[in-house]
Amino acid sequence: MFTQADLTKPLADRMRPRQLQDYIGQEHILKPGKPLYEAIKSGHLHSMVFWGPPGSGKTTLARLIAKHSDAVFIPISAVLSGVKDIRDAVVQAKQIQQEQQKATVLFVDEVHRFNKSQQDAFLPHVEDGTIYFVGATTENPSFALNNALLSRARVYVLNALKQNDLLAVLEHALNDAERGLGALGMAISEPIKQQFAHAADGDARRLLNLLEIAVELAAAQGDQEITESCATEVLSGGVRRFDNQGEEFYNQISALHKSVRGSSPDAALYWLCRMMDGGCDLSYLARRIVRMASEDIGNADPRALQIAINAWEAQERLGSPEGELSLAQAVVYLACAPKSNAVYMAYNAAMRDAKQHGSLPVPVHLRNAPTKLMKSLDYGKEYRYAHHEPEAYAAGENYFPDDLKGSAYYQPVSRGLELKISEKLKYLKELDKKFQE
Repeated sequence: MFTQADLTKPLADRMRPRQLQDYIGQEHILKPGKPLYEAIKSGHLHSMVFWGPPGSGKTTLARLIAKHSDAVFIPISAVLSGVKDIRDAVVQAKQIQQEQQKATVLFVDEVHRFNKSQQDAFLPHVEDGTIYFVGATTENPSFALNNALLSRARVYVLNALKQNDLLAVLEHALNDAERGLGALGMAISEPIKQQFAHAADGDARRLLNLLEIAVELAAAQGDQEITESCATEVLSGGVRRFDNQGEEFYNQISALHKSVRGSSPDAALYWLCRMMDGGCDLSYLARRIVRMASEDIGNADPRALQIAINAWEAQERLGSPEGELSLAQAVVYLACAPKSNAVYMAYNAAMRDAKQHGSLPVPVHLRNAPTKLMKSLDYGKEYRYAHHEPEAYAAGENYFPDDLKGSAYYQPVSRGLELKISEKLKYLKELDKKFQE
């Protein structure tokens, strides 16, 4: 039973599941036959990392694992702790091992905030079995955690809770008279429940915090029901989950870029709006849109770059929300435009040669000769002025350093304006062949 002191804790903390069967969500790793589920049920511990968004149940799952394994649970936070706290926890774990003959689950919340040396401090104690390490992170472990630590722990991916999962969490909190709100008899209609679940955006903690605020507001007004006006007051101003500069941030910009590249204006517009709704810096979006214009459309439609730059300028002049529409216009245009990565690929190939071949000299005939000395060295002597040649093209001329003569980088695609460019370049190559015959 909960004490009166326990009831002063936030609702989200009070409603943590106490048994594995009460845990809601994450069926992809917690159904019979899955390694984690079987390990928990059998009490066989191993070190692990939970990677998932806020409110997906990482801390709760770690607590349940310790309980089912009859292990002592020691939590620390990488936000507030350092190497000294790690050492203290290890000392405590050794005492538990000697005095109680029990295992210790050392749970490290926000583990990605620890630096390399702090993460390394866990390794010997994981190796000798003093602790079972369980880390929780919202960042991609591949980038946030040391390889040495990752090699000793299995990574489990937790997903944002689905709408039905959130509704189940809400119902449990409303009906639980011991730990939740059941004793209050607070009524809430089904449509308003849906609103709360939607506003939580996959985060159970956010859902319960919003619900608790709404109940307190309704009670203060003398109501026994969370009304539409009460819900609007509590839920207004919320934004979707958006981890600026974090894993989800880069996932979304990747989805936007790939939607443009894949000629899907609807999907591109959706991801643009997702990032705008999450509070992404509009200047960052504008820069990325300009990049897309050059990387994925290029000379197939040169107007795409100009439209992207115009949209950026309009956004800077108008600000939000008026300027957002110009970015949407540019994204839709880019998605619908003919695609070519020919310039992008040519640029990368030319850059590789520039780096790999060092400082190759400029051919003598291409050098300028502003002084007598340069002229005496034959600078520019055999240069053919293109405008004096038939069709303003010096057939057979070489413009590369001698070691790279004949290199070809730019391969126009057969779409948009590059179809015309391709035909012209093919014709010029035929003139080169005739000159060499």
